[in-house]
Amino acid sequence: MAEDQIGDRMEDRKGNILIVDDTPENLQVLSATLSDRGYKIRGVINGKMALRAARSAAPNLILLDIRMPDMDGYEVCKQLKSDSQTSEIPVIFISALDEVLDKVKAFQIGGVDYITKPFQVEEVLARVEHQITIQRLQKQLLDRNIQLQQEIVERKKAEEAAAAASLAKSQFVANMSHELRTPLNAILGFTQVMSRDSLLTSEQIENLRIINRSGEHLLELINDVLDLSKIEAGIIALDESSFDLYQLLDTLEEMFQIKAEDKRLQLSFAVESNVPQYIKTDEKKLRVCLINLLGNAIKFTNNGGSIWLRARLENQPQQARAEIIPDLNSPEESYLAFEVEDTGVGIAAADIGTLFDAFVQTEAGKKSADGTGLGLTITKKYVEIAGGDIQCSSILGAGTIFKFNIKIAPANSSEVTVTRLQRAIGLEPNQPIYRILAVDDNQENRLLLIKILQPIGFEVKEAENGLQAVEIWDNWQPHLIWLDTRMPVMNGLEAVRQIRSKEQERQQNQPARPRCIIIALTASTFEENRGEIIAAGCDDFVRKPFQEQIIFEKMANYLGVRYIYQELPALVAARNRGYAVTTEQPDSFFLPLLAEMPHNWVEELYQAANDVNEELTFKIVDRISASHPILAEGLKGLLENYRLDRIVHLTQTILE
Repeated sequence: MAEDQIGDRMEDRKGNILIVDDTPENLQVLSATLSDRGYKIRGVINGKMALRAARSAAPNLILLDIRMPDMDGYEVCKQLKSDSQTSEIPVIFISALDEVLDKVKAFQIGGVDYITKPFQVEEVLARVEHQITIQRLQKQLLDRNIQLQQEIVERKKAEEAAAAASLAKSQFVANMSHELRTPLNAILGFTQVMSRDSLLTSEQIENLRIINRSGEHLLELINDVLDLSKIEAGIIALDESSFDLYQLLDTLEEMFQIKAEDKRLQLSFAVESNVPQYIKTDEKKLRVCLINLLGNAIKFTNNGGSIWLRARLENQPQQARAEIIPDLNSPEESYLAFEVEDTGVGIAAADIGTLFDAFVQTEAGKKSADGTGLGLTITKKYVEIAGGDIQCSSILGAGTIFKFNIKIAPANSSEVTVTRLQRAIGLEPNQPIYRILAVDDNQENRLLLIKILQPIGFEVKEAENGLQAVEIWDNWQPHLIWLDTRMPVMNGLEAVRQIRSKEQERQQNQPARPRCIIIALTASTFEENRGEIIAAGCDDFVRKPFQEQIIFEKMANYLGVRYIYQELPALVAARNRGYAVTTEQPDSFFLPLLAEMPHNWVEELYQAANDVNEELTFKIVDRISASHPILAEGLKGLLENYRLDRIVHLTQTILE
């Protein structure tokens, strides 16, 4: 049984041969010889049987005699070649006819070879194997071509699916951009409107500014998430500008201090003295990197833990830092290095390798059920774009350290744009009454524009779609239109096209009639671009969420509006703290000294620090300067470094 199976496999491997010869002896000789060589043989004695056999089970090769009764080999070959079912079967003629014309005719009607009788067995075997090999190679080539064609079809399908997915992603991103920016526009806008109230206390004004700055940070983070596809496509570039690094760090510390205090965390910023105040790099990307790392540190650090942000200047990373004195004025490239360290839950070694992959979260991240898993991916990409790299080291249960550096260039204070803290509160006298049309399908956004513009002295009307905008323009002739681009009934771009068309018609009869200024308001990132907006007929565009000063500046530029301004008090965060590495006394220094103090004094100190009342805290500490100078000096050091959080922690420990 085993030998029969081996024989069947060999026959299948060598090929099937049909022998057609009216002489039984020739059939027997050829059949025995080829069977011994592993071929599977069928034999027939006339042409009609040959045609039926070939059509019922196509062989790999036909050995065909020419002289046969009823139907000779030539006719058999013609019929085989005329039938699509058998036309590709190779035919070798075996005949006693040895004239040249006989051989020529055999090849003309489709034969692939010609063997003259009496034949030599070795010659027959060689010619048969040659044709079988050719057929096998042709079949392999055909199969490979079919496979390649299938792969091409599948690849085209995959490309079409990828293109469809990319289009769907772009549409989703555009829609999400619009949906996120629209409510954020109202949040940021109404904080600006509320800040105009003259009855607000300085504390309330500062709270509104904190809300506004936090909203702006949220907007930047939204933009970064929406830009992830651009990062992957490699079209996000470095946007360098000169800025105040100390002020940036002040803003971040203020932003995260409240979150840290909620979890009773000690948040410390330490910057070496040779780090310059003014630098040139991509401020936005640096801010995003620090926000992502500090946010993660606070999220994954348990109550009572500590977080440090450290910054230092270094030269090219490959050089031995101990041998280098960093100098921004040297021709060498300089790097600004940051460390964000925490005493949090740590990261498992198995998670470190995929830490910066998109949409991948650590076990701690999954448990927190917070975030998208994009923060570290964006951070790594931004650091690389800024010419640096980032590493992470962690001990599970003990804490994590993220280190990254970026290239920086020197900058002067004169290169830094300082925003004047002033607010438009009215229009200068002797100006026209400007008519302004606010067009937006979102009622909150229309109301925001009205509340910004009407108190200043503008006459404002509103429309909720493009069709209404065209009608109001036709009847009211506004000086300027703030026009949303995405609206039902008629979108903004179609509305501006119709307005411009009507303007051209009227210019022929009234050449002196002024042209209406139209500025588009868009909340989308990808759907509209500047070229489309300007081509439709708009003079300019502003992206949502917008700041009120942008609105006033655009109107001043296009209409020549002049404002009366009110100077605003400086932001608390704007006080430059002159960062330097400082050494704070440990808890073991303060706790024994505080324990000696009267309970009511400690309680009073706790209350003042907990209320973030720096002035009162200084007064309470001053009371003990004469009797407890060492404790007073230590507490004053904390106050000078804005460490009310540590005073709260220390006094709370004593009171508990």
